[in-house]
Amino acid sequence: MKKWLREYLLNFCFLMLTFGTGVFYFCYYLVGLVFGLSMCFTIVGIPILTYLLRTTRTFMNYDRIQTKFYTDITIEPVMKRKAHSGSSWTQAKEELANVRNWKAVSMLMLKFIVGIISLFCGVIFCIVPVLWILAPWASSVVDVNLGNLRMDTLPKSLLVMVAGILFAYVGSWAAKGAARLTGRYTQWMFSVWQ
Repeated sequence: MKKWLREYLLNFCFLMLTFGTGVFYFCYYLVGLVFGLSMCFTIVGIPILTYLLRTTRTFMNYDRIQTKFYTDITIEPVMKRKAHSGSSWTQAKEELANVRNWKAVSMLMLKFIVGIISLFCGVIFCIVPVLWILAPWASSVVDVNLGNLRMDTLPKSLLVMVAGILFAYVGSWAAKGAARLTGRYTQWMFSVWQ
């Protein structure tokens, strides 16, 4: 039981963390790209884009470590960036011309969609069963309706609680599958990137 609960919580945490990182990556790169591209007519935009593209390896390594910790899916680490030689403009040209950087940006931004799906799965498979299990205690404090079923008696509340326990058991398997699919996205992201 303890192992099952630990795995259930880890899957929930991974799904929520995927949503959080997906939103962060999307906002970070969207703001950075829009600002950098709009400022390219001045000289300020090129260093912004260069430093923005240099963050892709760091974020991809973070995703790799996160996936390994929560789902035990092993992904090969990203090779260290080689030291750039030459002037700052030469380095900027190398970063901007590197197709791998742009692939990484697009895949990290696509994690936003994966994050929304993870949020949906986390709420349905992890939070809803807990709320159903707490129905007998909640119905004594507030009016609780589950669709057309009004939980105004103890037997109805206990019925919803039993349904919540069964849904938690089934939801744990579904949450594990959703977490594994999210981890597979990270694995796919690395295979496309390399």
